[in-house]
Amino acid sequence: MFKYFSKMDKDNGELREYQPLLKDFKEPAQQIKVPSKSLLLAVCAAGIGGTFQYGYNISIINSPTKAVQNFINQTWTERYNTEISTQVLTLLWSTIVSIFTLGGLVGASVGGTLAIRFGRKGTLLFNNVFALLAALFMGLSYPSNTFELLIIGRFLTGVNAGIGICVQPLYIGEIAPRALRGAMAMGTSIFITGGILTGQVIGLNELLGKEEYWPILLSTVCIPAIMQLLTLPWFPESPRYLLIDRGDDVACKKALMWFHGQDKYHGEKEDMERERDSAIGIKPKKPWELFSDTSLRWQLLTLFVIHTSQQLNGINAIYFYADYVFTQAGIPADKIPYATVGTGACECITALTCGLLIESLGRRALIIGGYSLMSVCCVCFTIALTFQESSPWVPYLSMICVFAFILSFGLGPGGVTNILTTELFIQTDRPAAYMIGGSINWISFFFIGMIFPFIVNGLKQYCFLVFLVICCLVATYIFFVVPETKNKTFLEIQSEFHSRKKLIAVNGTEGPLLSTPL
Repeated sequence: MFKYFSKMDKDNGELREYQPLLKDFKEPAQQIKVPSKSLLLAVCAAGIGGTFQYGYNISIINSPTKAVQNFINQTWTERYNTEISTQVLTLLWSTIVSIFTLGGLVGASVGGTLAIRFGRKGTLLFNNVFALLAALFMGLSYPSNTFELLIIGRFLTGVNAGIGICVQPLYIGEIAPRALRGAMAMGTSIFITGGILTGQVIGLNELLGKEEYWPILLSTVCIPAIMQLLTLPWFPESPRYLLIDRGDDVACKKALMWFHGQDKYHGEKEDMERERDSAIGIKPKKPWELFSDTSLRWQLLTLFVIHTSQQLNGINAIYFYADYVFTQAGIPADKIPYATVGTGACECITALTCGLLIESLGRRALIIGGYSLMSVCCVCFTIALTFQESSPWVPYLSMICVFAFILSFGLGPGGVTNILTTELFIQTDRPAAYMIGGSINWISFFFIGMIFPFIVNGLKQYCFLVFLVICCLVATYIFFVVPETKNKTFLEIQSEFHSRKKLIAVNGTEGPLLSTPL
């Protein structure tokens, strides 16, 4: 412990005395609980061109559906002197919508590699090229009478979103202090939900939702990209990346001082140095190398469970049924878009609320509680839809279920999933883990988009019983397998998984990892 009492500053040769451990021991109540202004601004700069684009491009395509279909029909007629068939029109529109997920899969597959080669900040800046090209192609589709440019543009927006949702959590998770890592990492979910809400608002008729404005509406994806290009260069690269991946102590120290202040960065530096010492001689792993590492088996299984269930837990079904529920409740058709904006605002508010609660309640309580509440909502929603026309008040019960489900999702899996992905892996494993998690997320997104209509048509309101089973199974898995990661270093979390695996081996039994302390 005496090594913390004095340390030679390598930059100026002066003997600098500081006692972070002693200070923490004497004055635990004085630990920082609020991120600095520099940290908050860095999160905003990373988020506006990162996961904001993901949420924005998911919601913005809904408003111009009929306008784009009319454009395709008109272009087809002028090009081939015949009207397009309903089947071909549906196929082209479905391609424009779903190609976004394939682009996202490509982006997630290369995001981790780019983050290692160019850095977290460098990759986020480079990623804006895809958004700018997408805006150009989609904006030119109408004047050039080329609907194929919409397909190319949507694919590029998917690549941009895939890279952003992979690299932005890396950057935020690595610049955040340990005590605030969960709250700051919530920036990922806040910007996703903020993007969804912004897309819904801009798509209203009062703004860019009118038929003649659809090329401008789709081209607005360039605005977040430009904003990030103007703001993010002012902030440093991830200190953890600079120290562990690049071995640049000087740049790491400067970055830490920028983010945490000159007198508050020493504890974070010590954590990074310990992690660097443990990673000496180990290069960043590729995704297939993680699968071959048996010590990461439970982390990888957890990664698969939380990312798959995030798409298959029923949140898409809730949004699918929302218009029907609002109609049954007596809301006029021209007012339903405003009610839909209300669902987006609801999810955005819950993401902010989760950010305030995550450091006090912990990750496990929020994600288990979220999936448990979603299970209850599935039961209530199934009953409400079954007896929708039996009484005038039942449709209002359905509306309550819609908002309750969205609240539960935002407080639990919607907010905690990406944080767990950051915390379950150390520096050399984390980029590859995000590539795997992102790929699983996009494949599940594409999968649910393909089979969801068949589930709804086949099971009707009883489709929520399927989602009930999924939510219950995931909550049970998290309860028995995943430990609490709040306020722990990445090495401590890894050590906890390793110690539990050794305990299982000593006992001679295979089974779930208990979440109680050993």
